[in-house]
Amino acid sequence: MLAFGFGAGLPFTLLIGTLNAWLGEWQIDLATIGVLSWIGLAYAFKFLWSPLVDRVRLPGLERLGRRRGWLLLCQVILTLTFFGLSLSDPRLALGTFALIAVIGAFASATQDVVIDAWRIDVADEAAPVEILSSIYQLGFRIAALIGGALALVLSERMSWPAVYAVMGLFMALTLIATLMAPDTPRTALEEQQSALRRAGATAPKLRAIGLAIVGLGWAWAIWTVGAFMANMLGGAIDPATGKPPSVGDFTKSYGPLIVAATVLVPAIVAAVFNWLAARPGYVLESDVPASSGLERASDHAYSALILPLAELVRRMGWGVIVVLGLILSYRITDNIWGSFAFPFYLQELKYTGDEVAFASKIFGVFMTMAGIAIGGIMFATVGRMPTLMVGAIVAAASNLLYADLASGAVYIDAFARTFGLDAFGHDLRMVRLLIAISGENIAGGLAGAAFVAYLSSITSREFSAVQYALLSSLTFLIGSLGRAALGEMIDQVGYAPVFYLTATIGLVAVAFVALEWARTSWNGRRERANGPVPAADAARAAEGDTA
Repeated sequence: MLAFGFGAGLPFTLLIGTLNAWLGEWQIDLATIGVLSWIGLAYAFKFLWSPLVDRVRLPGLERLGRRRGWLLLCQVILTLTFFGLSLSDPRLALGTFALIAVIGAFASATQDVVIDAWRIDVADEAAPVEILSSIYQLGFRIAALIGGALALVLSERMSWPAVYAVMGLFMALTLIATLMAPDTPRTALEEQQSALRRAGATAPKLRAIGLAIVGLGWAWAIWTVGAFMANMLGGAIDPATGKPPSVGDFTKSYGPLIVAATVLVPAIVAAVFNWLAARPGYVLESDVPASSGLERASDHAYSALILPLAELVRRMGWGVIVVLGLILSYRITDNIWGSFAFPFYLQELKYTGDEVAFASKIFGVFMTMAGIAIGGIMFATVGRMPTLMVGAIVAAASNLLYADLASGAVYIDAFARTFGLDAFGHDLRMVRLLIAISGENIAGGLAGAAFVAYLSSITSREFSAVQYALLSSLTFLIGSLGRAALGEMIDQVGYAPVFYLTATIGLVAVAFVALEWARTSWNGRRERANGPVPAADAARAAEGDTA
């Protein structure tokens, strides 16, 4: 489990974070870095193909085991990805470089699906899932240090291609763990009748129509993002302007449509199916077992894309609009500019790789842990919703630290001198960086802990795994889509104005938290006065009042 945690954390760190330090040092413009950061959507949308990973038997590799065959395939692809990146030059063949990174991101996201399933499969009394999960996190954090801090330190002493070749060797070591790991056989339980095929469930033909509508929306969104990414990174020229396609124009034109296709349309379809389920003629009168692999795959897809939202809409009614707004906006300030952190530190502020490795990947980890601890204390003392509100406020406010840092650090220097933190150097260079990273990481840790607790509180126990996976994936959507436009804006106006903008965007999350707090408080008062609130009108009664 430790090795698998390491194998999951290393590609995530190298492809989502460290890769941007390489691209920034080699003078790739920030708009392009932002577009390339869209590979992170593979991690957000991995639930879409998770049923295939669970069902498909890999020719020749199935004999290794239900999970080990998939793990071996993913890890071989990831090892080749890092060696492939080390042999390519983003300045000369950016399209090829991007294609390799995209393949690696999908392999990494797929590996995460397999590792999560493996952890549940092999858990027993000697190694319970809680212990395995903790060990997984330890392995992931070790990989984050190697793929982040060590990679930056090595980059000061060798070329970036050589660094990624070294990381490829680290990734290859995980193959040993896969070959030695236990596995579990496929069981007859997989063939049991789905609840979707029992009497009272929505008719399969109707579900197929709804699934087709939602599936087409997702397919269009992914194709649209992928096609623009390929054109941009492939050097396409807009015939109207004679320049590369504008990322900002794409985001303005297609961003709302992509959000509508992946969030609004599925929610509407879910509401319609809730309406149909309450009326005769639209549900099964008797059990109808699935007769083919295609029907079982359709059931899995429906369970992943529509059923979680249908349950949420049924339980919360119109309140789901506020809930989805909160989910889409809460972590946007972190997600939208995170890809530009290394270029900001290394190219804009001229810190060395060693300095950034210590400040961001070592010191910053402790600050994140401090933020999580503060969040835990606040849960125990003031409750969930106040903690969620404070998290939204400090996440937005932390961007002002970076705006000040980009503008010369006038206020950060004044703070450092006031509290005697200027003893580390006359120009306060490292102190400035450490203060900014401290504020941002403490805020991120607090906000992250608050948000995970909130998502857990609104997730139905009946659909816990798939509903949480779907809702958590939506948190990356708007931030990921906005990165490329943000990179283009940084190229045009600089970092400081952009940080002020992201701080302002964070106020959207603050507003949605206020609405959700009011909604849950009102529901709580209704229950105390009138008894239980109908499921269609409100969330669980305790949702707004207990930590």
